[in-house]
Amino acid sequence: MTNRFPLFFALAASTALSACNLAPKYSRPAPAIPAALPQGGVYPAAATDAPDISKVGWRDFFTDDRLRRVIQLGLDNNQDLRLAAANVLQARAQYRAQRADLFPAIGVSGTGTYTNTAQFAASAGGALGGAGVQDVQNFSVSGGITSYEIDLFGRVRNLSRAAQEQYFASSEAQRATRVSLIGEIASAWLTLASDREQLAIAQNTLKAFEQSLELTRAQFRIGTASELESRQAETSYESARNDVATAQTRIAQDINALQLLTGATVAPELLPESLGDAKATIDALPGNVPSEVLLRRPDVLQAEHQLIAQNANIGAARAAFFPSISLTSTVGSIASTIGKLFGSGTDTYTVSPTASLNIFNFGKNQANLDYSKASRDAAVATYQKTIQTAFREVADAMAQRGTIDEQLRAQSARANAAEVAARLSDARYRAGVDSFLTVLDSQRSAYAAEQSLVTTRLTRASNLVTLYRTLGGGLD
Repeated sequence: MTNRFPLFFALAASTALSACNLAPKYSRPAPAIPAALPQGGVYPAAATDAPDISKVGWRDFFTDDRLRRVIQLGLDNNQDLRLAAANVLQARAQYRAQRADLFPAIGVSGTGTYTNTAQFAASAGGALGGAGVQDVQNFSVSGGITSYEIDLFGRVRNLSRAAQEQYFASSEAQRATRVSLIGEIASAWLTLASDREQLAIAQNTLKAFEQSLELTRAQFRIGTASELESRQAETSYESARNDVATAQTRIAQDINALQLLTGATVAPELLPESLGDAKATIDALPGNVPSEVLLRRPDVLQAEHQLIAQNANIGAARAAFFPSISLTSTVGSIASTIGKLFGSGTDTYTVSPTASLNIFNFGKNQANLDYSKASRDAAVATYQKTIQTAFREVADAMAQRGTIDEQLRAQSARANAAEVAARLSDARYRAGVDSFLTVLDSQRSAYAAEQSLVTTRLTRASNLVTLYRTLGGGLD
């Protein structure tokens, strides 16, 4: 047992010496954005006691059960999300492989040799004569440190830290992909609902224009209407017919996009029939949001972990200027027979420390250090830009939220007024007060107003989804 003391002493000494770290002390860069997110708009949203949206799970945020089921289908089958999960597994495996260098590699080996040697003896006359055969046996078993770098200057620890931060960054990238996917599925589902409602409006308008066309053609045949009026009615009818075909194309494309996002076929009963006045999301959002909430966004956290990784790489690059010390040591037993292999007096040990230092390598170490510093500076810029981009996205969504309700009220009033105007003009035409051109113009205005109202409803619903996504999106 006494003979093994040098090995334990070497391990203890290496542990005590591995305390230096040449990496710069990390401090989070101050985000170059205002302290609070602007509300924006002429009609800013009032402050509420609504919960932090970045902590609201998507199952609570989206209230339509059909939409929830479609989102879950996407989370189970989307290929981009599977790719992100695979990237996390890759990064974790790389971190574990790099972290293993912090610990000694332990190995065991055993050998056995058997030598058969002829022995010769000199005769009385000086000639050599055969005297027999000698058998020699040797057996040994040993175990110990096959390779271990004594991390005096933190090179291995900083490489391990960098790999760990890259693993964390890949995990945040997966979260960002998940939040983005939820938002995209919700937006695609709402777009399909809007396009189906637009199709219904186009079909109803087509029927109205068809009736007007039949009426003017009949009047033209009996001479009470001109060919001009008949052709104007036909123009409106064909325009509406084109709108119906276009809406049908968009609906088919919407379904294709939704199925691509979910990675599976979406059952017809999970698809919306129309946008309507039903709300697919909660409506209570916080009115005053501090900018600090952006620091919890997955893409911002991803950029910060990558920055910390580059900071650790600087420490590893600095450590390359100093000597590298490695240790190889074994303890074991050697004997002439297997039976005596573990007996008293057969112990053996070896301790082989090795030190190496590059005296001149044409500036390679300095170039690596310069590269690490430049990569750190690039990571700082990426981090700051990521935060600024996040701020701009949320600020834009907040600005739209501040006016969208007023837009919706205005569009609703416009649609109602246009509908009444269309009925009045039709009645006046039938009474002989107005021309048919006035009727067509009123019908077109009512049609456009209905379309704009649906578009504004979609904008409002999409704005809530955008706010959910840009504020980080709660996960559950």
